[in-house]
Amino acid sequence: MQALVLEKKKVLSLREFPIEETVGAMSRLVEQGKVRYLALSEAGADTIRRASKVHAIAALETEYSLWSRDVEKEILPACRELGMGFMAYAPLGRGFLTATMKTLDALLPKDRRRDHPRFEASNIGTNAALLKPLEDIAAAKSCTPAQVALAWLLSRGEDIIPIPGTKRRAYVEENCGAVEITLSAQEVESLSEAFPQDVTAGARYPEKQLKALGI
Repeated sequence: MQALVLEKKKVLSLREFPIEETVGAMSRLVEQGKVRYLALSEAGADTIRRASKVHAIAALETEYSLWSRDVEKEILPACRELGMGFMAYAPLGRGFLTATMKTLDALLPKDRRRDHPRFEASNIGTNAALLKPLEDIAAAKSCTPAQVALAWLLSRGEDIIPIPGTKRRAYVEENCGAVEITLSAQEVESLSEAFPQDVTAGARYPEKQLKALGI
């Protein structure tokens, strides 16, 4: 995180400031008409509740996908308890759920995903073995695994808004097509069973970055 330099040259990480102070400052921007809504990113359940006591929080942005479901334990329930929306970033597992990168060779030498534990040579093969049910459903519906992965996320509730990132128009159109995919209750359950919480080999970020998540 960015650091602030205070009096006496003391440097503090932003995570050391109480969320009440941060949201309090942000709320004044709402009062001044400079912003309409406040949202948080990668906050823990306790932080979300504390922040909401200072000012209404419209949404939380955090990673959520078939292979990253840890938010279902405490964070998503907290959002729903407080009536917040949930913006799911990396809903395709940084491309893994497209089922096109089953080995490390699928990534370019300078691809930053090579630094992520889930894409390490010791883990990517294990994770690739999870993809078959996703591919089977995609084949049966004549769509792509990516569309099925997004359809599963959309089935989790109307408060879930997937925000996949892409640089190509073709993929934008493909992702939008996921709203036309209807999964049966059995298919949703099948995917949920194939990708249970904590099944993915490797952490979702390198160790140093993990320390700044869920605070």
